Amino acid sequence: MEGQNKLFVKNTTIAISHSPSLSLSKQQCFFCYYFSLFHSTQQGQSLNQEGLYLQGVKPGFDDPDGVFSTWNDRDENPCNWHRVTCDSVTQSVNSLDLSSANIAGPFPSVLCRLANLTSLSLYNNSVNSTLPENISDCRSLEHLNLAQNLLTGEIPKSLAELPNLKHLDLAGNNFSGEIPATFGGFRQLEVLSLVANLLDGEIPVFIGNVSTLKQLNLSYNPFSPGRIPPELGNLTNLEALWLTGCNLMGPIPDSLGRLGRLIDLDLALNDLVGPVPSSLTELSSVVQIELYNNSLTGELPATGWSNMTKLRLLDASMNELTGTIPDELCSLSLESLNLYENQFQGKLPENLAKSPNLYELRLFSNRLTGELPKDLGKNSPLMWVDVSSNFFFSGEIPATLCEKGALKELLMIHNSFSGEIPASLGDCRKLSRVRFGYNNFSGAVPARLWGLPRVYLLELTHNSFSGEIAKTIAGAANLSSLIISRNRFSGDIPAEIGWLENLVEFTGSDNQFTGSLPASIVNLGQLERLDLHNNSLSSEIPSGIHSWKKINDINLADNDFSGNIPEEIGSLMVLNYLDLSGNQFSGKIPLGLQNLKLNQLNLSSNRLSGNIPPLYAKEVYKNSFLGNPGLCGDIAGLCDAKNGAKNMGYVWLLRSIFVLAGLVFIVGVVWFYLKYRNFKKAKRAIDKSKWTLMSFHKLGFGEHEILDCLDEDNVIGSGSSGKVYKVVLSNGEAVAVKKLWVGSKTVEESGDVEKGPVLNNGFETEVETLGKIRHKNIVKLLCCCTARDCKLLVYEYMPNGSLGDLLRTRLADFGVAKAVDAIGKGAKSMSVIAGSCGYIAPEYAYTLRVNEKSDIYSFGVVLLELVTGRLPVDPEFGEKDLVKWVCTTLDQKGLDHVLDPKLDSCFKEEICKVLHIGLLCTSPLPINRPSMRRVVKMLQEVGGESQSKTAKDGKLTPYYYEDASDRGSVA
Repeated sequence: MEGQNKLFVKNTTIAISHSPSLSLSKQQCFFCYYFSLFHSTQQGQSLNQEGLYLQGVKPGFDDPDGVFSTWNDRDENPCNWHRVTCDSVTQSVNSLDLSSANIAGPFPSVLCRLANLTSLSLYNNSVNSTLPENISDCRSLEHLNLAQNLLTGEIPKSLAELPNLKHLDLAGNNFSGEIPATFGGFRQLEVLSLVANLLDGEIPVFIGNVSTLKQLNLSYNPFSPGRIPPELGNLTNLEALWLTGCNLMGPIPDSLGRLGRLIDLDLALNDLVGPVPSSLTELSSVVQIELYNNSLTGELPATGWSNMTKLRLLDASMNELTGTIPDELCSLSLESLNLYENQFQGKLPENLAKSPNLYELRLFSNRLTGELPKDLGKNSPLMWVDVSSNFFFSGEIPATLCEKGALKELLMIHNSFSGEIPASLGDCRKLSRVRFGYNNFSGAVPARLWGLPRVYLLELTHNSFSGEIAKTIAGAANLSSLIISRNRFSGDIPAEIGWLENLVEFTGSDNQFTGSLPASIVNLGQLERLDLHNNSLSSEIPSGIHSWKKINDINLADNDFSGNIPEEIGSLMVLNYLDLSGNQFSGKIPLGLQNLKLNQLNLSSNRLSGNIPPLYAKEVYKNSFLGNPGLCGDIAGLCDAKNGAKNMGYVWLLRSIFVLAGLVFIVGVVWFYLKYRNFKKAKRAIDKSKWTLMSFHKLGFGEHEILDCLDEDNVIGSGSSGKVYKVVLSNGEAVAVKKLWVGSKTVEESGDVEKGPVLNNGFETEVETLGKIRHKNIVKLLCCCTARDCKLLVYEYMPNGSLGDLLRTRLADFGVAKAVDAIGKGAKSMSVIAGSCGYIAPEYAYTLRVNEKSDIYSFGVVLLELVTGRLPVDPEFGEKDLVKWVCTTLDQKGLDHVLDPKLDSCFKEEICKVLHIGLLCTSPLPINRPSMRRVVKMLQEVGGESQSKTAKDGKLTPYYYEDASDRGSVA
């Protein structure tokens, strides 16, 4: 025993001294530890050799959760230690499971001295450094799981020397380089998972030599563009083949049809072309096929589907497939069918209604015609139905759609459906999202449908519905958006509408509503948009609208409202759009309107009188006041003769007083004034002559008009790179002007533009990037103005403020990384778009580079702001930012100390899911952050609408796996 201990200490010391990942102090720690063990054994302790090996693991790891606390060196053997399993006969260690133990440190090579260790799992920890080549010393290993760690470098080629290895999972690390060529020599390997690493090169053909493989998962690696190796068809034992997001191109090889035992095939998120090969219909064991988001063309195989008796889930969405949906396919017992965003045409086969398990049907954005199967839903527990944006032109909604009571979403917008809504849908208590807009529906809406308790979106716009809003709407406690414009609804708006505490949008324009607005409507504290224009509503606006603290848009135009415009409107500080035109309002315009930064104001065609508030008494607002004969202001053409004469008398009286008072003063200053004015004119002429304008769009203004409006009264924002001004031009158009900060501010007494050296990098980058971009979600850069000592960027004006306003902070300049990369600037330093403190991804500190994952991190911070109600940086956090504060607080105090107490606790489950998404997005490792497409879908599913599916890569929970429905609906 003594000799063994000496040899053990000696060998361990040698191993440590050659480990590049350990510091000298840690090596000394190891040596001291083993020295103490040696002396303890000399004093009569009886821990066997395998126990000593396991004790050698402890010093190499940080163990904040104390997972090693039961590993007592006074025990005879380690068989009763936590997470250690021994053979019942030999008492030899055969399994070590340290998964999700929150340990951090290098891979413990000492474990390879456990001669009978067959299973090792370090899944979901912070195992770092490289995986050593001497991993091949673990000769007995059958199961090795190192997924979800921080391992780097190349995958050791020596892994293929493990003679008994059956399960190898290295997913979710940072391994780089190519798959080792030795991997074609595995003799017993059944599972190979390399998901979400940084592997390059093409998917190698030698993988086809590992005939024992049952699961092959190479998804989410940045492989070089290449084809699917036809040799994979040799893996006849394969049950799962996942090549999602592997940069694949070319056709799907026919050889895959030879995989007779295949259960799950996932080739999504690639650039595969050509038709779906008919050989795939020979996969008689397959349950799930994922082909979404490729460039596949042609028609689906017309026959052969009857061979696939076990097929339950098919997703071929987001391709360019044509032809009809095969009747033979729809005769299978499908559970989920996703064919959206293709070019399918013809009728939807009636056989689809016979499937006893169909829960998901998404066919939107195709060219389907005819009607829906009459018995759709009669035999199926339908949960999600989306047939929007097709050419369905006849037939009514099948009354059986919610026969099983499971329906959650029903989307049918942009078709030509007709008839009435079946009364049976009013009993569909789980419905949360209903969109019937842009069809030819008619008749009254069933009373029970108005009051469905879980519906948060009810859209009926652009149809011919009639009747009244039923009082049963009081039961729709979850309703957020009620969109019923462009119909024939009539009668009073019921008082029960004011009971909907969660209502954010009420759009009922272009109907036949009468009577007054119910007094209860002022109780809608969450209301952001109220649009009831073009009805026959009358009476006064009820008092109490000051409670609409979040209202952004009020449109009551073209009704018969009367009385005064409420003074309370001036307290609605978020209000941006106000249209009260075409009514019978009288009295004065409230002066409080000057408190608002309205982007659009229309009070025309009423009976208003008196003076226009000075802020709006400008020519640019003239159209806002036309048709009010009693109004007067310094705008030509608004006053009638009587009021004009009366008001002009007052004006002349005031002018006379000022003239008399001024005579005493003017004699002494006239000379100085004239000289100063001439100097100013000359100076401005010189200054303006120095400006150069570069336009990116057709403009109706020049640089001089911009320069005249850059005063402090027009400042609407200030950030890390400059001030932003709102400039209203003479043509009525509003633009936003960003004046970049200068290096040293020396402002002249005259108030002209600030002087000093300018930060050219930010200006040139922003102009070069945004000037070339045409995208609906990116603010439009109209032009730039430059002078020697100042630079201006002129953007289209976005009237609704910024997301930062809603989050109570100045948001980061994130979201630019992808655009920069698109014009070949991906390798540039992030210093030019560094953004705001708290939003910057941690890898910037050592790479100074940006990519899409940097933007994902920033978006994740926004999500954390939303659920915590806190700023991205705060003195309360100390040296931490919001991300670190959330993680620390979750560990130490729990969930309730993280969530914003102002959030409604009845949505705690959904809030927790958003929190989880935010944490995924802010993962320290960029490779572990989801794509934005996945983030969007996860947020769409937050309400729990999507049925969980089994995770394929051992990395993500089932809820967050990028599954068949991961692309969402255009609806």
